[in-house]
Amino acid sequence: MTKPRTGQAPPPLGRDEFHLQFRRSFVDPAFGEVEEALSKVEQVAWVNYVDGHKSPTTEKAGPGFADPDYDLSAQWKASSKRLAELDVLQKNPQTPSRVLLVCGSARNDGSCPGEISKTWRLTVLAQEILRAQQIEVDLLDLSLLTSGYDNHIHPCKGCASTAMPLCHWPCSCYPNHGQRQTNDWMAEIYEKWVAAHAVIILTPVYWYQAPGVLKLMIDRLVCADGGNPDPTSTGGKNAEKAKAIELAGWDYPKHLAGRAYGLVVHGDVAGIEGVRRSLSDWLDWMGLIDAGPGARLDRFIGYYESYADSHATLDRDLAVQEEVRNVARAVAAAVGELRQGKLSQPDKGLEKPRPK
Repeated sequence: MTKPRTGQAPPPLGRDEFHLQFRRSFVDPAFGEVEEALSKVEQVAWVNYVDGHKSPTTEKAGPGFADPDYDLSAQWKASSKRLAELDVLQKNPQTPSRVLLVCGSARNDGSCPGEISKTWRLTVLAQEILRAQQIEVDLLDLSLLTSGYDNHIHPCKGCASTAMPLCHWPCSCYPNHGQRQTNDWMAEIYEKWVAAHAVIILTPVYWYQAPGVLKLMIDRLVCADGGNPDPTSTGGKNAEKAKAIELAGWDYPKHLAGRAYGLVVHGDVAGIEGVRRSLSDWLDWMGLIDAGPGARLDRFIGYYESYADSHATLDRDLAVQEEVRNVARAVAAAVGELRQGKLSQPDKGLEKPRPK
């Protein structure tokens, strides 16, 4: 048996440290009026932290799971059931075609920048093309992480690197109520990906990389590529059990494979090709199908021009606007072929000698 390596995590917080951490969210003097109630809430939170109340509401796993008597998180079980239902609908040829548009910029006019992003404008252009072709559009604006109240995509904890079966589909790491890791947006985002027949990601370049809001989502989608749909098989988060399952043979199920995709990456100085390539490689790895070269776009908008006038620059760049529309048109065509069984996947039936 391969034993988990340990010794990195610090010890749990003491009561005084916990008090300081907890109260950092309530420094506004307005909370002084509810000090007594706040102290009671803090005490409950402390007990939950000490007792490790990750999933305080559970229910029996039931039929279909390796351990039907296991106490599963009620939230996780509901999310898993919803994904299964959406997957059936997505595969039903009678349902309308659906495309997920992901706006990967962190900027919007509801937070500090005070202005919409160029990415948002490009997303709207793609939306108009898809809707004109009677395709349902699900718009995921990741900038709401910066302007939405208490909205989070918590970071991936890297369970897959301990053993792939420890990474559950959908992710079971959150919510963790004892650690106050709640209001995780990913449960809803998983639904959007599963329901879609295609995905178009539109993003700016931040320091040669994808924006943090987009990368958070990408990391949390690791469970869609090889993730374990049965947390009872690993006794929840039992690393030893998960290692044993993987070493006995794991097939790395690709839960989102077969959907089409398009990309729009824009920047003003550098990095557009690298980000576009990395996103293409990631989506290819997950088994999504690109909608052709015209659906993988990287462009500078206002090369080395001022940030302050960048929206006016986009106004003048009619070519890039039309190129974005063409990405949407290519994806729409790919979805049509996909749903008719005509979209070619030459490697679909190949057995991989190195599954991962």
